[in-house]
Amino acid sequence: MSTYAGFFDDHESIATDAPSLARDGFIPDVSIVVPTYHRPAMLERCVCALATQSYDAARYEIIVCDDGPDEATKACVQRLAASYAQNGPTIRYVPVMGTQGPAGARNAGWRASLARRIAFTDDDTVPDPQWLANGVRALDAGADAVSGRIVVPLPKRPTDYERDAAGLAHAEFATANAFATRTALERTGGFDARFTSAWREDSDLQFTLLRAGLKIGRAEDAMVLHPVRPARWGVSISQQKKSQFDALLYKKHRGLFRERIRRGPPLLYYAMLAALVVVAVALMAGASRTAAGAAFAWAAMSVSFCVQRLKTTSRAPGHIAEMLWTSAIIPYLSIYWRIRGALRFKVWFL
Repeated sequence: MSTYAGFFDDHESIATDAPSLARDGFIPDVSIVVPTYHRPAMLERCVCALATQSYDAARYEIIVCDDGPDEATKACVQRLAASYAQNGPTIRYVPVMGTQGPAGARNAGWRASLARRIAFTDDDTVPDPQWLANGVRALDAGADAVSGRIVVPLPKRPTDYERDAAGLAHAEFATANAFATRTALERTGGFDARFTSAWREDSDLQFTLLRAGLKIGRAEDAMVLHPVRPARWGVSISQQKKSQFDALLYKKHRGLFRERIRRGPPLLYYAMLAALVVVAVALMAGASRTAAGAAFAWAAMSVSFCVQRLKTTSRAPGHIAEMLWTSAIIPYLSIYWRIRGALRFKVWFL
C-alpha cells in the first residue's frame, strides 16, 4: 500500500481533481513526475522547460510532488499552472505528507496519475524541448523503462563537489531522466521509500526492473541538462551519510550490486583508521616513538588522499583548504555510515 494513500483527503491538487483530472475524461498519454523540496526557483526553471516541450500540450501533464510542502513551492506551482492553463499542459501540485525523500515523492506522483506512461526528472534539470517526445518514442519501441542522457556542464577545473555531481552523466539509469510504463511500475511496486535520500533509489528501481525480467532501453536523444547547483563549503562531509543506503541496495540486490556498483571505501580509508588507532594505543602504552611513526603515516595518507582529489579539480585557495580539511575526516565518516547502514538494514556490509 502506498505511504501516500489518502493524501488528497486533506490537501488540494492544484489544476486538477485527482479522480477526474480536471478535464472531463482526460487521461494523458504521459505524466511527468517532478519531486521537489524547498527549491521554487529551480523548480520554476524546470517546469517552464517541461511546459514548452514539442509534445502536444493537450496530451501530457506535469505533476509536481512537494516533499515537505511549503507555501513558496505551492504558490510557484499555482502561478505556473495559471500561466500555462490556456496553451500549455496541465500542471498539478501534489503535497507529499508521508515518508519523505525523492523515492516516496515519485511514488506519490505516479500513483496520482492515470497515464500509462510515466516520465521522471528532477527539479534542478532543464529538459531539452524534444526530451519528452524522444523518451516516449523509445518507450513505445518495446521497452518497459528507458533511461535518457544527462549532460552536466562543468568548468575546466571543477570543484571536487562538481566533479562528483558530474557522475550522473555516466549513470546507467538515473531518475533525473527516466521513463517507465505504468504496468512496469505497478508490477515492481515502484520506488522503495526506505531510500530517503537522493542516493541509490534509482539503482534500486533499475535492479528491480531487471530482476523482474523487464526491458530497459536507452534514449540518447532524450536529453536533460543538469547544472550543478551551488553547495556549501565542506559539503562532502555531510554527503557521506548517503553511503548507508549502499547497504540497503546490497541487501536487496547482492549479485547486481557486485556486478554494477562494486564500490566501497578504498583500502586507504581503513589504513588511515588503523593508523589513528595505533596512535591512540601507543600513546596510552607510553610508546611515543610508535605513536609518532603512526601519526606520520596517517598524515602522509591524508595528504595523499587530498592530492588525489585535487589532481583534476580546482586549485583555488579556498578549495584546497576544503580538500585538506575534508580529506582528514571523510574516511572515518564513510566507514561509520556504512556500518550504520549495515546495522540499520541488518546486513553484513563493510
